[in-house]
Amino acid sequence: MDDELNITYFTFHGHVDLNKYRFLYFFIMFTVYVLILFFNVSIVSVIWIHKNLHEPMYIFISALLVNALVYSTNIYPKLLIDFLSEKQIISYSACLFQFFVFCMLSGSEFLLLAAMSYDRYVSICKPLEYPTIMRKTRVSIFLVLAWSVPACHVALTVILTVKTKMCTSTIKGIFCNNAIYGLHCAQSKVLSIYGVVALLNLAVLPVIFIVFTYTKILVIVYRSSREVRKKAAETCLPHLIVLISSSCFSVYDISIARVDSNLSMTARLIMTLQKVMYHPLFNPLIYGLKMKEISEHLKKLFSSIRISHLR
Repeated sequence: MDDELNITYFTFHGHVDLNKYRFLYFFIMFTVYVLILFFNVSIVSVIWIHKNLHEPMYIFISALLVNALVYSTNIYPKLLIDFLSEKQIISYSACLFQFFVFCMLSGSEFLLLAAMSYDRYVSICKPLEYPTIMRKTRVSIFLVLAWSVPACHVALTVILTVKTKMCTSTIKGIFCNNAIYGLHCAQSKVLSIYGVVALLNLAVLPVIFIVFTYTKILVIVYRSSREVRKKAAETCLPHLIVLISSSCFSVYDISIARVDSNLSMTARLIMTLQKVMYHPLFNPLIYGLKMKEISEHLKKLFSSIRISHLR
């Protein structure tokens, strides 16, 4: 950090017409945050309560939704405070922590999706070996790796970021994501090279593995019966939808920080809000509606709540 500037706080410069629309922004984002908490907690609770859902696939789904809860809680409370504040600032240490959690969970999501694709491959292509291969120990190892590997990668990125000089305290965004790279006086070669390595390990390689795995599944399913094809579609389609949406928003978040773009502040704000709103909000809806076992338990839960209220 530049000693002459003595930066201890950062200012967010990504809000559009905040003085005019601050209460509208607050109402929309508060509503979205409550819905995110409700949807994700509901499905995680259903998976936790019902023992027939204590299978690797549902455990990985639960892990993804827990990620969404932590991801949203890392961003929304500070965002809501900023909407009602005269100045949108954050301390240097708090910004680094928010950046760490944001990047760690983004990388964790790809690794969890890779573990889910492997689980679906074994379930569909090697059903007789599934109980032997996908034991609790292996599932636990996958979960630990999905959270620890990104944590280690991003921790080193944060250390390198701290050692890089900064020439401005204004962030072109509404929270601390990859936009903090725009604060640096000059691009660090070490940080750039390591960023590429982290991107390969946490996103590119997992996506390649997922594509390869689902290609194998499609080949097997194409030769199988209609029942097998139906089962594959029910369990694999939600994962693919989540993968595509996650990949698109991650590409935007990385490219907008690394490339000097002519996008207007309004366009940047809209794209950023899509990343923090759609993904944690619609993932539980995708799994809750598309996964038959989960949707059935949710229907029973909400019907019982409705009956109790009527009484």
